[in-house]
Amino acid sequence: MSITTRTGDNGETGLLFSRRTSKGDPRIAACGDVDELNAAIGLARAHLQVTKENSRLETIQKSLISLMGELATLPEDSEHYATSKFDKLTKDDTLQLDSWIAEHEANGLAFKGWALPGSTVASANLDMARTICRRAERSTVALRSVEGDNSQAVVYLNRLSDLLWLMARSVEQSPETSRLA
Repeated sequence: MSITTRTGDNGETGLLFSRRTSKGDPRIAACGDVDELNAAIGLARAHLQVTKENSRLETIQKSLISLMGELATLPEDSEHYATSKFDKLTKDDTLQLDSWIAEHEANGLAFKGWALPGSTVASANLDMARTICRRAERSTVALRSVEGDNSQAVVYLNRLSDLLWLMARSVEQSPETSRLA
């Protein structure tokens, strides 16, 4: 089976449950932004191979895949999605981010002034992921304003951008990761 289906040649793309929509649809923008965020996190992970953060970022990537599934589902198919085998983004996913944020803050992360991305390759990639996360959040909010509530997605993305900022600052200050620069 080829990756080239040609079904998108007319400017449409597939959603879950055999639905189609325009590639210009706000839903596709939100899915694309979350997909880009996932790739950026993968790049950050590649520079944090032997760290606790690598494992956490992988968990986050799996949650983002769940989020993309939800975003790729039309409102009329939401009940079908809820009963499907697909993983769902839950409040527990956000609570996990909250616990990691609290851990970073409890470790006495010291920072003055504005962050200047680029101290290390790993922290720069985390900062890039953070800015993409903010865009994904804006796209998800825009989608919500068009068709209704995606509040768990918005909360998750908002919290994730905070965590990515903390991770980047932590990586900059950590002797363990400074050698990964």
